[in-house]
Amino acid sequence: MAKRAASATKMIGFVLVVTGLGLAYWGHQLSGTVGSQIAQAVTGSVTDRVLTYYIGAAASFVVGAYLLIKK
Repeated sequence: MAKRAASATKMIGFVLVVTGLGLAYWGHQLSGTVGSQIAQAVTGSVTDRVLTYYIGAAASFVVGAYLLIKK
């Protein structure tokens, strides 16, 4: 039973890592759009939507990596 729970935890960790990488890529692609670049030029910072993707990516990646490394 313990092996099954550990295996499920590792799978969830892997999915979270992949999700984090996907969100980071999607946020990077979104930051290159014309609207985002104009907003960044005017305000000097990235848009809230891009920042949300980056924060979600970081959180997902960190939790997923922790679950993969955890014994």
